[in-house]
Order: sequence, then C-alpha cells, then structure tokens
Amino acid sequence: MPEMSGDLMQIIQASWPILLMIVIFYFILYRPQKKEQAKRSEMLANLKKGDRVVTIGGVHGTITALTDKIVTLKIADKVEVDVTRSAVNHYQNQQKNGQ
Repeated sequence: MPEMSGDLMQIIQASWPILLMIVIFYFILYRPQKKEQAKRSEMLANLKKGDRVVTIGGVHGTITALTDKIVTLKIADKVEVDVTRSAVNHYQNQQKNGQ
C-alpha cells in the first residue's frame, strides 16, 4: 500500500504544472472570449430599426429593415444594401445605444 500512495504522489507532483497551465489558459483566453461572444450575440439579437451600425467591412449605416438573417442598411440617400446579420460588427455610437 505505501508504494501505491508514493506512486500517486509522484504522478500528482509531475502533473501539477500541466494543470496550472490549463487553469491559466482558461482564465486568460477561453473565459474572456466566451464573454465577448455572448455580448456580441446579445447585440445581434437586440438590433432594431433605426440603429446606426458599422459592418465588419467598415460600412456605416442605419438599419431600415430586419429579418432573422438579413439586415437592410441605409448608407446614403436612396442607397440601401442588404447584409447578413452577422456582418454587423458594432453600434456606430456605442454610448448612445447603451453599449
């Protein structure tokens, strides 16, 4: 029996740096990325007509129509474009829209 507990202690001592790296990886990389992803998903779900947004490509516009997958943006007088909802990057004036 004493040999088994000695072997177990040796395994624990050898593996603690790996466990520490996993914990660090979780708190530095994975957790913040998940929080940002949830925040972006919430923003995309809360888009509404009249919001001023910027697309991933840098196009600034005002939302004139929405569907589940398509957002219509007015980018100039008499110029509207359809973009995929996931192409919206952020609100143009983040403080105005509560972000």
